[in-house]
Amino acid sequence: MPSNNIGVRKSESGLTMEDLARLAGVSKITVSRALRDSPLVTLETREKVRRIANEQGYRLNVSARNLRMRRSYSVAVVVEMTPVKGRPMSDPYPLELLGGITQELTTAGYSVVLTSKQLMDTAPVQGADGLILLGQGSHGEAVRFLQKAGLPLVVWGAPEAGADYIVVGSDNRKGGVSAAKRFLEQGRKQLIFLGDVDHAEVQERCAGFIEAMGGQAMVHIVRPKAFTFEAGFDSVAALLKKKGAGFDGLFAASDLLAMGAIRALAEKRLRVPEDVSVIGYDDTPGAASFVPPLTSVHQYLRDGGVLLARKMLGLIHGDNVTSEMLPTTLMVRQT
Repeated sequence: MPSNNIGVRKSESGLTMEDLARLAGVSKITVSRALRDSPLVTLETREKVRRIANEQGYRLNVSARNLRMRRSYSVAVVVEMTPVKGRPMSDPYPLELLGGITQELTTAGYSVVLTSKQLMDTAPVQGADGLILLGQGSHGEAVRFLQKAGLPLVVWGAPEAGADYIVVGSDNRKGGVSAAKRFLEQGRKQLIFLGDVDHAEVQERCAGFIEAMGGQAMVHIVRPKAFTFEAGFDSVAALLKKKGAGFDGLFAASDLLAMGAIRALAEKRLRVPEDVSVIGYDDTPGAASFVPPLTSVHQYLRDGGVLLARKMLGLIHGDNVTSEMLPTTLMVRQT
């Protein structure tokens, strides 16, 4: 005689989810959500379901569930940047983004696989339900590389004309505008933009900066090939050696670049901000404690991480998802 339980989902203990729902006095979907710690279920109900599950020896067979639903319940986060001594993974970017992503995805019952472009062929990445890319790369090459995987994709960066992927980022153009307005208020006329404009985010910062100047000041672009303290120092030291102190303001695409620039200026006995005013970007924790405290454009990176995860969950669930930019704030200090 065939069993009545054929086709009914069982846990590793033999108890079905329907059994657990009946014992808890809730629906089967509520049990499923409660066991995944979903915020759609109240904390009281989650605790009640988990308590009864523990008492009954219920253990959800996650592998079987995922196979049945053709989902891995995992998202791969790909970091575009190559960690170097002067710019480690422990920096606020990308660590704050990762914090927000992990918080949101784990709350929704998803695991996070942290990886790099070089490890895209590994099983955990290939089996993920979607990809979150932190950084578009020079000329967007990192995006094009990941699009080959054919998985839902959300990118931290800046919108590009004709782009067919979802982008979350800061309003880099307005960040550049805020820096320009600060220099105009100070009467600075000979300016340097320090950053690699091959990167979409940096290009937007530079474009907003130059447009807001409206021809009221001269802007010379210097393009270091890294975002490190050393790159900022070397670029400005070379500029001073070649042209001398022919500028009175410098806007850097990152705080580390700005700090390196300040060190190079100091070695030539140029005072900041008296001789050269300097503005950074990111408003990292080190900006406020730097000497002198660095004026910088603040990015809300943790909020950005949460938003990246929400966009990804929307794509996985088939929702209508659009790109979104977060605000920036100029933090005025002593440079």
